[in-house]
Amino acid sequence: MTTRLSQLFVRTLRDDPSDAEVASHRLLVRAGYIRRQAPGVFAWLPLGLKVRRRIEQIIREEMAAAGAQEVHFPALLPREPYERTGRWVEYGDGLFRLQDRKGADYLLAPTHEEVFTLLVKDLYSSYKDLPLSIYQIQDKYRDEARPRAGLLRGREFSMKDAYSFDYTDAGLDLSYQAQRDAYERIFSRLGMEYVIVHADAGAMGGSRSEEFLHPTAVGEDTFVRSAGSYAANVEAYRAPRAEPLPVDGLAEPLVFDSPGTPTIATLVALANEVQPRADRPWEAADTLKNVVLRLRTLEGDVELVVVGLPGDREVDMKRAEVAFAPAEVSAAGDEDFARNPGLVKGYIGPWSPEGAVLGETSVTGIRYLVDPRVGDGTAWMTGANLPEKHVLSLVAGRDFIADGIADIAEVREGDPAPDGSGPVELARGMEIGHVFQLGRKYAEALDLKVLDENGKLVTVTMGSYGIGVTRILAAIAEGNHDERGLIWPRSVAPFDVHVVATGKDPAVYGIAETLVSELDGIGLDTLYDDRPKVSPGVKFGDAELIGVPLVVIVGRNAAEGVVEFWDRRSGERRDIALHEVLDAVRAAG
Repeated sequence: MTTRLSQLFVRTLRDDPSDAEVASHRLLVRAGYIRRQAPGVFAWLPLGLKVRRRIEQIIREEMAAAGAQEVHFPALLPREPYERTGRWVEYGDGLFRLQDRKGADYLLAPTHEEVFTLLVKDLYSSYKDLPLSIYQIQDKYRDEARPRAGLLRGREFSMKDAYSFDYTDAGLDLSYQAQRDAYERIFSRLGMEYVIVHADAGAMGGSRSEEFLHPTAVGEDTFVRSAGSYAANVEAYRAPRAEPLPVDGLAEPLVFDSPGTPTIATLVALANEVQPRADRPWEAADTLKNVVLRLRTLEGDVELVVVGLPGDREVDMKRAEVAFAPAEVSAAGDEDFARNPGLVKGYIGPWSPEGAVLGETSVTGIRYLVDPRVGDGTAWMTGANLPEKHVLSLVAGRDFIADGIADIAEVREGDPAPDGSGPVELARGMEIGHVFQLGRKYAEALDLKVLDENGKLVTVTMGSYGIGVTRILAAIAEGNHDERGLIWPRSVAPFDVHVVATGKDPAVYGIAETLVSELDGIGLDTLYDDRPKVSPGVKFGDAELIGVPLVVIVGRNAAEGVVEFWDRRSGERRDIALHEVLDAVRAAG
């Protein structure tokens, strides 16, 4: 099929949009693929829709190969199903809520687990109906506080979400693997580099959870990977627990005056001055930093916790949110300290010379958790719970016992992989797919049961599998461009070949017309720049900006049977015989 540029609804721009932060946003707008309607909301123009549909077609083909069938739900949904699973409240401000004229509550769906579950409940009742995998490609809505980066973090976005339904855990494992394998095929066909990482399920719930991350400097996720097989996002990384050490022979706690040392740096400097070590100087890693966090439950209740972690580590609030989910996590404020006089700000610790009772909640009167590195037998310098006093040689397991573990410290290059496969490195990535074993969370909440082989009602177990269609499009654009414009992979390019006729000679346009007819005849989708009064420079600039990977320039040598073949991916430009064009396009890969 041939599309004439003179008739195509497109307007390319020479200047970058003022709000563009990343290359994909800048180029997709300039090349006429999308147009901004509101923050995080975009209109799709013909070029953008063609790329989007090609991505969707690859997804549909691989979903069919995995045995999934396509359905389609509305984006506007009633409150009740989400109320039953708790997510009407759980999603908080991220949910677009609205009411109809009668006052009934609705939402613009951020995800569709509830209605998929209810549909299967409505239609299926026997184990003989399972396994079942169904999916849709649908727009989703989330009220992002700060939409940014064009399509990468918007308020409206398109996803493929698939759901599997089984009545046994073994069946779920098979369905999960089928979808996981399909994702690998999809991303390979799209030409996208990806890393599969262990992930936190978050508000989705469930057990096994893996993300497909596309490594990129503009990615919003940090992930870790080892030289071995381990990979995880930082929220899912679990620091290995320290092995217990013997306490025999360790020094007893020693309290010392430490005025004006509310920070780790000031404490270490003072300790090296007034309590120097014989073997080496004190370091931040020798101190036990005690951080007070404020947890707010979904019901609005507030609890404070104190977390002890090595003083050379900072708290990663994203990891803290995972550790204490679904509670909201924030640093304790002045009002929290005022209500809890047991917290001596700047001098907090799990022990005090004036009232430590081993095995009870810490002397602060607040639940006390420790980093996994704070193992029994490790000795620390930390606050003594008295104004301007710290303590040396405070031994975990001997002088204090924590109420539990909180793995919320920042992850660093060189930290050990939990599976023993060596140190990890940090990298940036963009989530392009996520697969979950939801288990029975939604089926139980919505009472999805079937009769098994023995006629007994059993709760169905589910999997959820999402791919961000519009995010993938932006990620491909982000990784496939140069300073002049987009360079699409052939698998998703809006056209297979871009024919550019230049000059004013009618004969040139006649030759180009014949060429595009031949390309059409072998089933290629061709963009033909037939604009007679546009200069060659503008036409070449548009070709570079639009990004069709193969360009054929029909110019002044066309009468001699010679055209220019331009591969935007490699940058190679060469003259070829007119009759060789079809073979050159086929061979370009």
